[in-house]
Amino acid sequence: MQPFTTLTGIAAPLYRPNINTDIIIPMQFLVGTARETMGENAFAPWRYLEPGEGAARAENPDFVLNQAPFRDATILIAGPNFACGSSREGAVWALAGFGFRAVIAPSFGGIFANNCYQSGVLPVVLPEDVVGAFVRQAEAAPHTARFTIDLETCLVHPPQGEAVPFEVEAFRRTALLEGLDDLGLMRRRQADIDAFQAKDRDARPWIYDQASP
Repeated sequence: MQPFTTLTGIAAPLYRPNINTDIIIPMQFLVGTARETMGENAFAPWRYLEPGEGAARAENPDFVLNQAPFRDATILIAGPNFACGSSREGAVWALAGFGFRAVIAPSFGGIFANNCYQSGVLPVVLPEDVVGAFVRQAEAAPHTARFTIDLETCLVHPPQGEAVPFEVEAFRRTALLEGLDDLGLMRRRQADIDAFQAKDRDARPWIYDQASP
């Protein structure tokens, strides 16, 4: 997983409440679709004017992510309760495939936020009035407005105004900075795991007996 330290980029405003994971990646694109191509189907119901698959579909010109410069955004600014609904991990894969490495919102679906950390995407929770101000900045000067998210200092630097602090659980912050998912974090404790198993094998050898009964 690619480490996340500091991200500077265009922020796309999609400030709608309760955007669910079925909008982010519809169910039909979760089966038989490679993770690497899920970005083509991110927000498909809003992004395209016709059903189907592939990038050749006619785009909806009114949808923000089809407009310059937001089609190149690396930060998404979303509304409250973003990515509610089902727990599909493909929602994060679709966002990452589109190019997003961070999402700023007043609140997230809990399972989605956890899935973000497993795929190197940073969910940033900020007060609703702050997120609204960020949306206005992104809309007012889309071609020049750049946001910086610094995970080392836990600060968001908007194009205008002072930096805004955000909170991340310590172990989540460490994992993202080092590019580790839960499995990677566990492997860092491999020596402790091996030592425990060796001690436990001596204490309870029958647990580890592979002989047939």
